[in-house]
Amino acid sequence: MAGKTTTPSKEATDSVRDLILRSLDDDKAEDVTVIPLAGRSSIADWMVVATGRSTRQVAAMADHLSEKLKPMLGGAPHIEGLTAADWVLVDAGDVIVHLFRPEVRSFYAIEKMWSVDPTDDAARRVS
Repeated sequence: MAGKTTTPSKEATDSVRDLILRSLDDDKAEDVTVIPLAGRSSIADWMVVATGRSTRQVAAMADHLSEKLKPMLGGAPHIEGLTAADWVLVDAGDVIVHLFRPEVRSFYAIEKMWSVDPTDDAARRVS
């Protein structure tokens, strides 16, 4: 899956998001952040960012997500970065998941980029 190709219902998208959050909770993910993207991006409706304590945990979280999402998505989600497992992206269509090791998450701070209020004048001047 490469971003949004179809328009599933809001309920279907919310179900995928909720399954992802349950899976991350089961895998003891830390600092889970959910960012609504609807109306702000055409690539997805939700972004989920989470931290694993090690490359092994990050890879395991991605593998578990893939297995749990297969029935819901009709196939495995697209995954990037699994080999190094410092930053793994799981593309579940309308929900994009970023899994990081703590140092890598701090370095990139992608949730800050998406959490800025686009209607804020100061934020517009900075970007």
